[in-house]
Amino acid sequence: MGLPELNAVIDRVRASIESVIEGKPEAVRLALTVMLAEGHLLLEDVPGVGKTMLAKALARSVDCTVRRIQFTPDLLPSDVTGTNVFDQQRMDFEFRPGAIFAQIVVGDEINRASPKTQSALLESMAERQVTIDGTTYQLPSPFMVVATQNPVEMEGTYPLPEAQRDRFMARISIGYPSPEAELAMLDSHSGASPLDDLQPVAHAADILKLIELVRTVHVADTVRRYTVDLVTATRTSTELRLGASPRATLHLIRAARAAAALAGREYVLPDDIQALAVPVLAHRLLPTSEAQLSRRSAEQIVRDLVQRLPLPRPQGGLHTPGPARRI
Repeated sequence: MGLPELNAVIDRVRASIESVIEGKPEAVRLALTVMLAEGHLLLEDVPGVGKTMLAKALARSVDCTVRRIQFTPDLLPSDVTGTNVFDQQRMDFEFRPGAIFAQIVVGDEINRASPKTQSALLESMAERQVTIDGTTYQLPSPFMVVATQNPVEMEGTYPLPEAQRDRFMARISIGYPSPEAELAMLDSHSGASPLDDLQPVAHAADILKLIELVRTVHVADTVRRYTVDLVTATRTSTELRLGASPRATLHLIRAARAAAALAGREYVLPDDIQALAVPVLAHRLLPTSEAQLSRRSAEQIVRDLVQRLPLPRPQGGLHTPGPARRI
């Protein structure tokens, strides 16, 4: 498959998702960016704005294995990862995979599960494998977890621990639709759900080839240094008691590569880092008590750090020469 065919693949996936999610092209673009960067996506917003709909639309647009997990307080870790069951005919234990053994895993209301069950996702999201009774099982590729949670409900919920949030590449807030988009939604969603007619428009093999192309996007040394300086600024900020991890630095570079490819470039610009700083970094940070009393959110703090940090000066060029190509 050549580059024009791959361009057509991502356009089809985008159009398929936007046929269901009205008026949210930025959220769709970020979701595709995370997928091409081999990351996991956290959709956090108030109830009823289409978080689960976006996750399902992304999953149904790609012809790969999909499993949905409805997180509840009584969900067990073995329901997620799988367990060994004794087979009386064979007189031996047989491994039965859990819901995590799929290429796209949709986790609905992840913060309703207990911390013990949430921790069952840690190994799979970080290492793309599951260890049961000392035996390690590899997860399929590509592998992506798309989880949703409501930030305003406290009854019966368990906040995601720092280690869990750090494994999500980006957090997206969809927000309320515009009046025009909501009117269009009344026409398309008032009868049958548009998800019922959604058919896969891309194969898992196509996504793997796109991921390989994204890995070749060039990142200049000056852009790498700028990224490290931005992440370091979160660790030294007086408004934050927990800064971003080295994993956050890697995720920011990977997401920037995917964003540059989607923009038709073979190289990453500081603009890509700045545009992704809030969705990639903010959910990992913990503001101090003083910042919270001043009603300073992690998103606001990251935006201020981006504004204060000087842009890198080109040294030998921020990108490799040659015409840009669109991926």
